[in-house]
Amino acid sequence: MTIRDESPVELNISVSTVHEIILHARAYDVKVAPGVGAEGSNPIDDDEMRILESRRDDYTGPELRAVINGLNDSEAVDLIALAWIGRGDFDRASFEEARALAVDRHGDKNADYLMGMPLLGDYLEEGLAELGHPVSEEGE
Repeated sequence: MTIRDESPVELNISVSTVHEIILHARAYDVKVAPGVGAEGSNPIDDDEMRILESRRDDYTGPELRAVINGLNDSEAVDLIALAWIGRGDFDRASFEEARALAVDRHGDKNADYLMGMPLLGDYLEEGLAELGHPVSEEGE
């Protein structure tokens, strides 16, 4: 994470909303198919593994999708640009370029695109740090 003395870049999405998406994305990223990793596990810990399993009654994915789909266009564009910055495709100096590209590619499939991005939560956190924003709720 980069620490900067410069003032934070102004975003069209609130940092608290990005933090909420980070939490949802991290919960979503750790999900596995039912039974995966259960071979040779300790029977005492098997109930603990259930929380990591993606089941029909698990709302982790639908909750993340709902938050992303609830964003307005400018918020969605900034979220995509933040992810690209965190992934290293762009940096602070090229944030406007990332926004412009996100506008060009922005559509009704933002949730599918972002949810298909492994490490989305980490990328968003790195993007916030690169743009000079607090990376944890405590930092706000």
